[in-house]
Amino acid sequence: MKIIFAGTPDFAACALQALINAGHEITLVLTQPDRPAGRGMKLTASPVKALAEKHAIAVYQPEKLRTAEQQAPVAAIEADVMIVAAYGIILPQIVLDMPKLGCLNIHGSLLPRWRGAAPIHRAILAGDTTTGITIMQMNAGLDTGEMLSIHTTPINATDTTASLHDKLATLGAEAIVAALKDLPALQQTRQVQPEAGVSYAEKLRKEESQINWQKPATELDRMIRAFNPFPTAQTLFDGLALKIWQAQVNSENGPAGTILKTNKDGILVACGQGSLLITELQKAGSKRVAASAFLVGNAIEVGQKLG
Repeated sequence: MKIIFAGTPDFAACALQALINAGHEITLVLTQPDRPAGRGMKLTASPVKALAEKHAIAVYQPEKLRTAEQQAPVAAIEADVMIVAAYGIILPQIVLDMPKLGCLNIHGSLLPRWRGAAPIHRAILAGDTTTGITIMQMNAGLDTGEMLSIHTTPINATDTTASLHDKLATLGAEAIVAALKDLPALQQTRQVQPEAGVSYAEKLRKEESQINWQKPATELDRMIRAFNPFPTAQTLFDGLALKIWQAQVNSENGPAGTILKTNKDGILVACGQGSLLITELQKAGSKRVAASAFLVGNAIEVGQKLG
């Protein structure tokens, strides 16, 4: 089949690499325009663009796909199918209808749960124990298309967004290659998403990254894991921002936000219920370090408060 691939970040690049490895003809890659990145804010290509150029695949980077002029390069391909993974640009119905077999989306949740932009973060935050990949026939709605295949994976108690992202990226890559092997049959048996169980994974807001120590330790543990690596859970100590990268739930209790212990294992902080042993953190302007190393260069005493 003649394939157009649309995607931008590493999650999508994993799927593109799998399609290339499987021998599919990728005629055109759509990805977002280069964005400023790094300390020098230099224009940087997306992971998908970098991979496409490595394999000499044509790349198209429109800001939007709203006008006939913007849509023309897509229409000119006369593709059999378009594969979409974390593209970040809305595809209007006219574009969805251009490929002969339509557009397939690789979505990082078990639809209809966690439609939207941040399904991995929201699944961890909510305490879900299972997630997965849904291969979906796209329509103009927000992740509302009919489902072609569903692939599940557990969410482990230690999973962060970073680790779960990587598992789902690999699973999504395998799932889309498998779907293309038997696409006509899958499209004949595709299922409408059930109305029960719909939830939306809204984009993360900056204010969500602030730790409220009045909450239970189990809830804050999920928050820290969900916000690793971005935007990272944060608190204050002596008026300075601290990023909390890793912590473990503990049963000891005390006044919320109070430091109960400090030792080579970490910094034990009381929560609304239970406590968290902070094992990795980062002070503003400094590097991310283990709590034991942080204690060497920072005066922290039992009884002091965070937040």
